[in-house]
Amino acid sequence: MGAMTDITIRAGGPADIPAVLGLFDGAMEWLVAQGRTGQWGTEPWSTSQGTVDIVTHYLTTGRPFIAEAGGVPVGTLTLTDGPGPYLPPAGEPERYVHLLVTDRRLKGRGIGGALLAHAVAETRRAGVALLRVDCYAGDDRKLVAFYERNGFTPTETYAGEDGWPGQVLARRVLP
Repeated sequence: MGAMTDITIRAGGPADIPAVLGLFDGAMEWLVAQGRTGQWGTEPWSTSQGTVDIVTHYLTTGRPFIAEAGGVPVGTLTLTDGPGPYLPPAGEPERYVHLLVTDRRLKGRGIGGALLAHAVAETRRAGVALLRVDCYAGDDRKLVAFYERNGFTPTETYAGEDGWPGQVLARRVLP
């Protein structure tokens, strides 16, 4: 893509499902090329009905945001009022980050951090104090460290399907 232009973040929706699946497919290729198959396996998200259904669900029922550079989607995340069905809610009003992914060809350009900063601002604007996210906690815990660098604190761990190691992280965005 060449040099990075300014990133803009816009509201997304169902029309963005193909672009979001494309971002996940690219991230999957990147993970597989590094031998990091524990997070999402090896199959492209666009070829699995289960992952297509998840993306469709969140982009139609949540509040998706798309990061663009030069009009091209380079990242995304969706906010909802709580976690997926595999985790209990916080017991207080919260916003929850789902489906955060960035174009791995632009790794290190701050796209993920910009999306998380946008999620913090949206959560504050809604008058909600707690923003949470969960992620893969296996291998070298690089993903957990990414969220920590972006102001999140690890809370509980959990085991997903087949013992998949998950980590919940939280960030207070209002006093």
